[in-house]
Amino acid sequence: MAQRRRYKAFRITLLLVMFFLHWSLTNVNAQSREISVNKQSVVQDSGANGAASGTESEATTKSGEADKESSHRGSIVVAPLPISSSAIGTGLVPILGYIFPFNKNDKESPPSTIGAAGLITNNGSRGFGVGAQLFLKQDSYEITVGYVHGNLNYNLYGVGFIAGQQGLKLPLQQSGQLFRGEVLRRVGWKIFIGPRFLYGSSILTVRPSNEQTPPPPSDLGVQTNLTALGFRVVRDTRPNRFYPTTGTKVDFTSEFFAKALGSKFSYQSYKFYFDKYWSLSRTQVLAYDLFVCNTGGDPPFYGNCIYGASNELRGYTAGQYLDRHMFATQLEYRLSLPKKFGLAGFGGVGEVFPGESQLFRSNQLLPGVGGGPRYQLSSKYHLNLRADFAKGRGSWTWSMGVGEAF
Repeated sequence: MAQRRRYKAFRITLLLVMFFLHWSLTNVNAQSREISVNKQSVVQDSGANGAASGTESEATTKSGEADKESSHRGSIVVAPLPISSSAIGTGLVPILGYIFPFNKNDKESPPSTIGAAGLITNNGSRGFGVGAQLFLKQDSYEITVGYVHGNLNYNLYGVGFIAGQQGLKLPLQQSGQLFRGEVLRRVGWKIFIGPRFLYGSSILTVRPSNEQTPPPPSDLGVQTNLTALGFRVVRDTRPNRFYPTTGTKVDFTSEFFAKALGSKFSYQSYKFYFDKYWSLSRTQVLAYDLFVCNTGGDPPFYGNCIYGASNELRGYTAGQYLDRHMFATQLEYRLSLPKKFGLAGFGGVGEVFPGESQLFRSNQLLPGVGGGPRYQLSSKYHLNLRADFAKGRGSWTWSMGVGEAF
């Protein structure tokens, strides 16, 4: 049974990956010409256009702030973000980041990023994290590392669509740490591939509740270690990853958790992303996102596909709907306004489901719609602070973040 589940999960993901990689590769020449033209136009217009992409640092500008930024090697981003989440409460997420070229003589690699963030909310959730994403050797290598530590107080609704609809909540506290790292190597056609590693440990405890609750998870009160090896394949033709105006990104990740590696649970996780961007004018962008998640083996409940997490989709409490399989697709319109401001509107639909035969059940689809303002934190890289108000099926969310949702 476990082998059958692993095979089904891998088959669903593999079919999607092959289709979109084929589509993307057959359009590589057209996209390369489009990106080249876009970069030239950005350099010409960046002094007048607040919506220019990351190459605008090459242009001359009369703005005092832009002159100040160009005198530094990189750009510092500081953002104390308020958070209001139905999952973990209301509080603050202070963020400190630095965007910079790893080697100032390297004109091919995208800018690298290092940063740190914290978390404090009124329901007792606390945490901090540090991370880095480095691009090296004429865009030949990409290294990503991250570490988080803390405790999250949230509710478990159960697994599956019906459990999410019932609204029964089990208040949990999960305390622990997580480390993830990967090294990617470019192999041609803008394709990067490489290994990844994950290690995490946590303890689940129940918080007091006077209401009826769903059944508790099996690993309650026991320290759980999770260790995984995996790989990632990504192809990215976006000229600016902070504010894409054209190009595509195709991203496939896999992680294999095994008891032989020291993991308490043995299961497999496959995730596939496809993003495409169209420049409608100098100030307007249309962005499309597709996300597919599949899980095989015997995962803990938080190892399943979680609807509402990582902006897939906005409008839902992360964790209310979770299952072995999931898809989410959305379209977003982005408009740049004067004085560094902007607006965005988005809509999408998705679903969680236990197996292939339950896919596309119209009465269990989970739509979401919303929008919100934007403000440019860095003119050099067009990095936005965003606030999103979103309405889902019987729920709504308000969130803030640095960078676009996808």
